Amino acid sequence: MAAVEKRSVTIRGHRTSFSLEQPFYDDLIAIAAQRSLSLAALVAEIDDTRTRDANLSSALRLYVLAWAKGGAAAP
Repeated sequence: MAAVEKRSVTIRGHRTSFSLEQPFYDDLIAIAAQRSLSLAALVAEIDDTRTRDANLSSALRLYVLAWAKGGAAAP
């Protein structure tokens, strides 16, 4: 099982952090590249669409899962 690693990005001018296992992080990088986005831009997009009661790390995992299931951008 992959260890959870804490990572940081700057979105909308401020640093934010999230914790993900390496496979989820690798998929986020791949999705960003496929969509011609920076990782920070993709994280900002996901952050903008998540419900406020969901934490960012969970929202990122759910995005990757939806992308993997549908082969396209997720909720």
